[in-house]
Amino acid sequence: MRYIFIFWLLVANIGFFSSEEKKTTTDVKLNSTTDINLPLWTKKVGAKSTTFKKNIYYVNDFGAIPDEKTLNTAAIQNAIDACSKNGGGIVAFKKGIYLTGSLFIKEGIHFRIDKDVEIRGSQDIKDYKQIDTRIAGIEMKWPAALINVLNQQNVLIDGEGIINGQGKVFWDYYWNLRKEYEPKGLRWIVDYDAQRPRTILISDSKNIFLKNLNIQQAGFWTVQVLYSEYITVDGVKIRNNIGGHGPSTDGIDIDSSKWILVQNCDIDCNDDNFCLKAGRDWDGLRVNRPTEYVVIRDCIARKGAGLLTIGSETSGSIRHVYASNITGNGTSNGLNIKSASTRGGTVEDVLMENIKMENIRTFLQISMNWNPSYSYSKLPDGYTEETLPEHWKKMLTKVDPPSKGIPHFKNITLKNIYVKKVGKAINVEGMAASTIENITLDNVHIEAETAGKISYSSNWTLKNVSIKTNDGSKVSIENSTNVNFPETLWESKK
Repeated sequence: MRYIFIFWLLVANIGFFSSEEKKTTTDVKLNSTTDINLPLWTKKVGAKSTTFKKNIYYVNDFGAIPDEKTLNTAAIQNAIDACSKNGGGIVAFKKGIYLTGSLFIKEGIHFRIDKDVEIRGSQDIKDYKQIDTRIAGIEMKWPAALINVLNQQNVLIDGEGIINGQGKVFWDYYWNLRKEYEPKGLRWIVDYDAQRPRTILISDSKNIFLKNLNIQQAGFWTVQVLYSEYITVDGVKIRNNIGGHGPSTDGIDIDSSKWILVQNCDIDCNDDNFCLKAGRDWDGLRVNRPTEYVVIRDCIARKGAGLLTIGSETSGSIRHVYASNITGNGTSNGLNIKSASTRGGTVEDVLMENIKMENIRTFLQISMNWNPSYSYSKLPDGYTEETLPEHWKKMLTKVDPPSKGIPHFKNITLKNIYVKKVGKAINVEGMAASTIENITLDNVHIEAETAGKISYSSNWTLKNVSIKTNDGSKVSIENSTNVNFPETLWESKK
């Protein structure tokens, strides 16, 4: 018998009462339909029950003006600070459109964005405070996000309104800088020099809820969960392709964090939809913090680079991942595990099941040499390393010994998978120094244009697998051991 864990948050109706009369409570309840075959750790993910005072602090009472033009950063922050000073409660907005820069939510606050409220991010990067953070696997100075939860616990951010990052100006900036950098041999650093604001950052925090949010046009990553634990992201809808297709507009990035629950989310973006990260190259190996114990379920992935992407930042290792009941339409890749020979780290114990996808490029994409022009840092002639910015120096620091930079992928299971209208079924490329080990395909059915290839891999287990191809091809297998695809798997769609 199959059971599936369903967690939900029960948030009490909000009114204006004193903190002694009523409180807002988040709770997590377990449905009786539980898969007895799932590891016990999947029961422990996500934020825990939290109570919030019901005192309401309207930002308008602190000078915020919802006219689309007035910069309300200080007024909104003053409301947050006053709420925090008095022991927490609700920070809310009267209907209208509020322009703002970086906001910093504090412990015990329910930050509520009601229907008919829109928070718009400033299009001036100077309105986002510079902070110490991690971007794309490197610790460095970078603008804060539009909404930040830094070194806090017990926070709820929810509401039926809109958070609009107004990201197009940052998208254009990135593409223009890339046109300048690439001819100079600087593709590897342009993403770090093109500073753009994330929409929501949860960093070094615990017991945080994001619930039922509508987010649009992120300037960079939409939701980043960094160095945090026991976080729930529930019912978040992301629409980053409104008004263009922004570069690096990932949906949800789980970065060196643990005990994370992502559910009921719907993502349309222009990079990885759901992504797990753990640091890059020398700096990521120095930090050495894993991403582990992550559940992603009951979600939709629309346009984007990967329904589930692991990497390319793998240095601290990524393990104990369960993804289930996700549908994809127009997503470039199904399961995309990527790294490089300077990253290091281990990806292991990944179970992905109950997946339906169509109109995608590649279903199973695994590479240890991903995007070389981006992945490998080399200083062109004409630069003096001593005078470079600090983050350039980090990117140029070599991994020593080089063997520490070799990644390892193993123990990956794909179960109950149905994929059609896909370009390539499988593209798995390990390395002579690191074969990809122990892949299980169980009840996997793929209809593709072409079959693809497997190289430097070992020990595949296939149960009830079918691959139908338009071109009549079969998976090419090279430099691999115990990887056998029986003739009965293949069927031409011609």
